[in-house]
Amino acid sequence: MKKLLFLLIIISIFGCNSNNKASTNGVSQEGYKIIAYVNEWQDSWGEKFEKATQITHINYAFANIKDGRVIEGLDSDTETLKKLNALKKVNEHLKILISVGGWSWSGNFSDTVLTKKSRQVFANSAINFMLKHEIDGIDLDWEYPGQIGAGNVNRPEDKENFTAILKLLRKKLDSLSSENNKYLLTIATGASQNYLDHTNMKEAQKYVDFINIMTYDFHTGSEAKTGHHANFFSSKYDDNEESISAEIAVEQYIAAGIPANKIVLGVPFYGRWWKKVNTKNNGLYQPSTGVTGSYNYNSIADSLKTDKGFISYWDSTAAAPYIWRLKDSLFITYENPISIEYKVNYVKENQLGGIMFWQFNGDNGTLLKTIFDNLNKTDQ
Repeated sequence: MKKLLFLLIIISIFGCNSNNKASTNGVSQEGYKIIAYVNEWQDSWGEKFEKATQITHINYAFANIKDGRVIEGLDSDTETLKKLNALKKVNEHLKILISVGGWSWSGNFSDTVLTKKSRQVFANSAINFMLKHEIDGIDLDWEYPGQIGAGNVNRPEDKENFTAILKLLRKKLDSLSSENNKYLLTIATGASQNYLDHTNMKEAQKYVDFINIMTYDFHTGSEAKTGHHANFFSSKYDDNEESISAEIAVEQYIAAGIPANKIVLGVPFYGRWWKKVNTKNNGLYQPSTGVTGSYNYNSIADSLKTDKGFISYWDSTAAAPYIWRLKDSLFITYENPISIEYKVNYVKENQLGGIMFWQFNGDNGTLLKTIFDNLNKTDQ
């Protein structure tokens, strides 16, 4: 009875939309990927999201690395992965991957892939994790090879060792794969030339199925100055020495020899905020002396409806929205359906691989629906 009840709950939360002719169980008409990072299971998802049929892949974040081996990051991971796998009952094409590392757990990557022996240990443990949990692939989220990240050990050898571990994982995954069951290998990568300079992506991309570029967090709370954190174009208001945008990042990857159809564009389902911001340009690219933080998109959307002080602005030069609240000089950079649609159109026009987002429970359903509907929309 409990198993039946759980299945009914899953179907009610993520059931198919039989009226949507543009989709076949989560696969877009044109084969675009819609990749959701998920970092916890929430029983309230059904109240927020239309259905899991709107996504093609789930990257569960994160597995940790201990003593050179991939391990569960949380005690609840085994149960969560079972629940995620159960979504295949309503979306037979859905793929589940384990994402290893992330910002907080990338500190052991450099040591772990340093030698041929240590790479074997790591690769075998990653494969075992995947098979144990009966999932479909491995996503490496090393932040970042050859760079300090969150205070990580790093060394110049990371550049080639990163490629070496991907090559080894690809070989092992291919040995387990069949024509009807191909195990996936993907990576999450930095959206900058600096990331490309510290990796050999032209070679590394040969071993992965696709690359999720984290085209967000261009400006964060670590800076005492505001700015768009996921702008599509460079903003005319950006007076920093070096400007970055989603468009620039993709162009840099293509120039580095990455096939366009392997590039998956990342979008954030959250915004970043600063307080006590200089009032010029409604706080856009202005110094801040107050506290900083982040809000999920669902919280931002609610506040725009209920807080009369929340005024949304549009930077047409960046194709990016932002919010200004005068009473406490609050500045928020975020995504909305309009900015998402710009990016989806860019993906289609340039034949990129699709859209990735961080993360699933940050939305109220609006942003994911925008991605899904526009990727599946037939251009006239």
